Amino acid sequence: MSIPILRPLPNETWDSMLPGPPSRNNFGSADLSPSGLLAFASGASVSVIDSRSLQLVTTIPLAPPSSTPSASSPSNSSTSLSPFVTSVRWTPLPLCRDLLSTEPSSSHIILAAGDRHGRISLLDFRLRSLILSIDPPDPSSKSGIQDLCWVHARQGFFLLASLSGPSLLSLYNTSSSRCIFKYDASPEYLSCIRRDPFDSRHLCVIGLKGFLLSIKVLGDTEDDIALKELHIRTDRTELLKLEKDAATAAAGGGSSPSPPASAVFPLYAVRLAFSTHWKHVIYVMFPRELVVFDLKYETTLFSAALPRGCAKFFDVLPDPNQELVYCAHLDGKLSIWRRKEGEQMHIMCTMEDLMPSIGSSVPSPSVLSVIISQPESTLQNISKLYSDSSNGASDVDFDNPFDFCDDTLLVSKTHLISISDDGKLWSWILTAEGARDMQKDVINSGKLADVSEESTNTNTIFSSNNELTAESSRQLNNITGSRIQPSNSTFGLADVTFKISLVGQLQLLSSTVTTLAVPSPSLTAALARGGNYPAVAVPLVALGTQSGTVDVIDVSANAVAASFSVHNGTVRGLRWLGNSRLVSFSYTQVSEKTGGYINRLVVTCLRSGLNRTFRALQKPERAPIRALRASSSGRYLLILFRDAPVEVWAMTKNPIMLRSLALPFTVLEWTLPTVPRPVQNDPSRQSSLSLRSDTAVAPEEAVSSTTASSSDSKAGSSDGSQEDSSESFAFALINGALGVFEVHGRRIRDFRPKWPSSSFVSSDGLITAMAYRLPHVVMGDRSGNIRWWDVTTGHSSSFNTHREGIRRIKFSPVVAGDRSRGRIAVLFHDNTFSLFDLDSPEPLANSLLQPQFPGTLVLELDWLPLRTDKNDPLVLCIAGADSSFRLFEANINDKKMLPGPQPRNTKERFRPLPLCCPVLLPTPHALALRMILQLGVKPSWFNTLGTTIDKRPHFIPGTTSSSGDLRSYMIELPPVGDSVVPELLLKVLEPYRKEGCILDDERARLYATIVNKGCAARFAFAAAIFGEVSEALFWLQLPRAINHLMNKLVNKSLQKVPISARNSELDDTSLLSRITSKGKSTPETGWGDSLSQGQLGLMAFEQEDLWKRANERIPWHEKLEGEEAIQNRIHELVSVGNLEGAVSLLLSTSPESPYFYPNALRAVALSSAVSRSLLELAVKVVAANMVRTDRSLSGIHLLCAVGRYQEACSQAWIYLSISPLEACSG
Repeated sequence: MSIPILRPLPNETWDSMLPGPPSRNNFGSADLSPSGLLAFASGASVSVIDSRSLQLVTTIPLAPPSSTPSASSPSNSSTSLSPFVTSVRWTPLPLCRDLLSTEPSSSHIILAAGDRHGRISLLDFRLRSLILSIDPPDPSSKSGIQDLCWVHARQGFFLLASLSGPSLLSLYNTSSSRCIFKYDASPEYLSCIRRDPFDSRHLCVIGLKGFLLSIKVLGDTEDDIALKELHIRTDRTELLKLEKDAATAAAGGGSSPSPPASAVFPLYAVRLAFSTHWKHVIYVMFPRELVVFDLKYETTLFSAALPRGCAKFFDVLPDPNQELVYCAHLDGKLSIWRRKEGEQMHIMCTMEDLMPSIGSSVPSPSVLSVIISQPESTLQNISKLYSDSSNGASDVDFDNPFDFCDDTLLVSKTHLISISDDGKLWSWILTAEGARDMQKDVINSGKLADVSEESTNTNTIFSSNNELTAESSRQLNNITGSRIQPSNSTFGLADVTFKISLVGQLQLLSSTVTTLAVPSPSLTAALARGGNYPAVAVPLVALGTQSGTVDVIDVSANAVAASFSVHNGTVRGLRWLGNSRLVSFSYTQVSEKTGGYINRLVVTCLRSGLNRTFRALQKPERAPIRALRASSSGRYLLILFRDAPVEVWAMTKNPIMLRSLALPFTVLEWTLPTVPRPVQNDPSRQSSLSLRSDTAVAPEEAVSSTTASSSDSKAGSSDGSQEDSSESFAFALINGALGVFEVHGRRIRDFRPKWPSSSFVSSDGLITAMAYRLPHVVMGDRSGNIRWWDVTTGHSSSFNTHREGIRRIKFSPVVAGDRSRGRIAVLFHDNTFSLFDLDSPEPLANSLLQPQFPGTLVLELDWLPLRTDKNDPLVLCIAGADSSFRLFEANINDKKMLPGPQPRNTKERFRPLPLCCPVLLPTPHALALRMILQLGVKPSWFNTLGTTIDKRPHFIPGTTSSSGDLRSYMIELPPVGDSVVPELLLKVLEPYRKEGCILDDERARLYATIVNKGCAARFAFAAAIFGEVSEALFWLQLPRAINHLMNKLVNKSLQKVPISARNSELDDTSLLSRITSKGKSTPETGWGDSLSQGQLGLMAFEQEDLWKRANERIPWHEKLEGEEAIQNRIHELVSVGNLEGAVSLLLSTSPESPYFYPNALRAVALSSAVSRSLLELAVKVVAANMVRTDRSLSGIHLLCAVGRYQEACSQAWIYLSISPLEACSG
């Protein structure tokens, strides 16, 4: 019986890495690209996750700052460890369109990473290679990177801004690795840097004390950088206390001289985020305060203290579509704030939990970062605009009994991802729902947005021969054919309820790895359920962690297959019992005075998940458990104690102790599984181990086939007879003596090996490591010597590694036909390892000395026992000190062992779901997919041969065979160009389609909805899939913009009648009442039009939309005082065309103000552009104010200039004490 194991193809490699859990040393660094790739820091590596399917794409470890140590001095690697990664940022460059560039082009998926030593690395994660490294000016200072941000400098070129140390801002040109600008904000602690979504040239930096720096980048030189320093008032009492404590600790030499803010104050976070709905508005989050700040007016619009009973804030996230703000708290809660209608006041709606209490350890893990998904918001906009129903009924799967319609109205849906320090990534859907009767009320009151002829006046269809106009009109009709689902509105949000749902979870390594175990069942190990088939090697590796959990890794998928909470403390030892059970131990010290220990031994069944404790004693023991050693069959277990006898246990259903061995053992190792007989012998091989292996086959087979009583075995032969196999273990005593014992059933006897010569026993080094595979025993001592001994012939040999003491020795797995059986992996006490071939004449000369893992230490290692053919590679499982788990492929030829870098690709062997991320395709293939989506392909094209079932959400009946003309999948062939081009593109994409790696179910279903809604909808969808949000919004607005333009041209041609003269006949009272109002009135829309809200509202161009947004924003600043605020308000009114409001505000300037005279002239000038009556009124007001001051003659002259002679005479008579006749004659 055999179980197929997915292996890499000949041109692929086993090399992979599973990251450890992130920690606060990583500063909560994470970044989600517009295409849906989530990068986050974990230890000294960067991991990339597909945010939709929550699958690990790859992990890139960062190299140490110094160069890789040479083989002559490998111990130097321990002094050059890779620092923690503290910040990650994706490049904002779009998918490269240049097909003539070097392939693969990865400019759109380059990742910038900063570390704790102040170094910045640019990584190409597709190739898992380093593109560029920017070292700090002073490496000895170790001023770590606090934050990174890309900023636009010129067309197609971005600079990289970094916060390093406590207060240094730097701008780097990544093409030349040159720093073009520096700014030191000492003594401020800079905490966060963000780019303006409305202007990619604009950055803002916030400090812990409220210092705010606004930066405008106009080019790529130092002279092109414009700065503005601002300050936000906040309570600094807690920070001053923490700063004092940090200064005291630094004086004692306990920290680096210039650490960044998050290293000094890990629980005191200050963050900022730009509003995605209003320009110049930012949200600044202090630990106990939320502030809304206006950059244009340089003032605080709103501030709210931390609600009572809530933990401190640590991050702020504005919703891309709704006017909601999400605040993350240190206790794992998420508070939701909405803006009050008509003002910048935010009210907390509810509090949600991002750390479920069920299944979590105690104490509860900490949430390190929370990310909001921008790509999902863009796709939601497309879905809302082109959906055929208003309540989202198209998203319901009626075949799913848990998916049904209820009486709630879906207002919004937001995708959040949280990362916790136990190695888990949580995917959440936060929905805002309203009652169905609320929708009816809004519809009946006329407040529901309906893009119709009366409300928007943009769907007027007129005759034209212009095909583009016809196309835009057709697409707009598709949009306006049904009511838009209610979107962004503060009115509606006041009446909705919020609900958060966990929709996915990714489990990485849960804690710091302490031990590693690999199953290597012998042919005598039977299946746990019985039968006459031997247990097989499984692609599983077990890891014990510091938190007490045991993580089981599926190496075929490079993923955590299961995680078991076994112990309350550190797992100190772990072994496999066959291939389906694990045994582990931990211990706790009762008291330091008495020195007693409580040892805990647990057997874990992988199939049932049950943990069973054995050897449970009532009282503490004198000595703790030192190690466990399980036999290959899993039937016997050796328990080694510190300064106490060794216990031998039979691991039956109820474990039984067989015997206690009171000998001073130093090391014990069971024999490995039987070595298969080679197919043929090569006479050219004359090494000692190879020649002796033929003579050892018979004794080995004899030992492995020794019978025993049937009570110790559940496996029977086909005729019902029961057989047991004896197993042996080798040992070394504290005096250097060696021996081999054999366990036969319940009896333990001496194996009586052939002893080596007396000179073989070490006199200067205690044996610290051993490996045993019949007939060879290999030993290592604390002096670095390696000795091996043939227990059947007594032959022996040795050599010195010239290294520190040896901690672990592991035999490589062998298969029939192997030329060498003496390959070993040796782990030294300095946490480095080497590979030796004992069959070679000079093992030391042909060794491989760990040049492959610079920057990390190796805690444990073992070989992966999955080889079945002599051409299969040797794969090492390695547990790193950075809590990572790695597979390392050692390519070995007849001459020398070589490390893994060979011209072979790294590919995942297995995934539970296809990885549907088009941006990961090679650039030419990604461009081909983009073009196919734009041209329009039938949704049945996404139905692969293996998934054409009715239950698929996006299934559309139709053949999926690729044997015919692939052009039949196109909805229509392009009228321009060669029709063979679409077929060529489809052929290129056919391998990805067969694997189901084009689009996932939800996006394929969305494409099926919009594919026939016009080219603009398809172009928007293609842009959103590849993360180009601005382009997607452009295509969404294009039909409406073209229709608006054509309507404007028609209306302009029809307007031949001049403006009515009625405006000049308005009396002063009505005119003053009109201009002192807040502006032009707009109809109240309640829930709001989807086309003018959210992300699409940023591209508003119609006067009605502009007025609506202006009327919403202008009242925020009415209570602001100061001349600068008034000037900004005037500019804002003029920019939206509200000249009457601007004139009113200018005329309200006090005559004593130094701005009175220029404001008066501006008021007169602006009023002349509105109407003559307004001009005359403005002149009257200005003249009256001038007469009250020393500029009385100027006022009289102004009145005379506009023909108001009577008012001029009256003013002269009243304020100048002259007669009206004299005034008129003057």
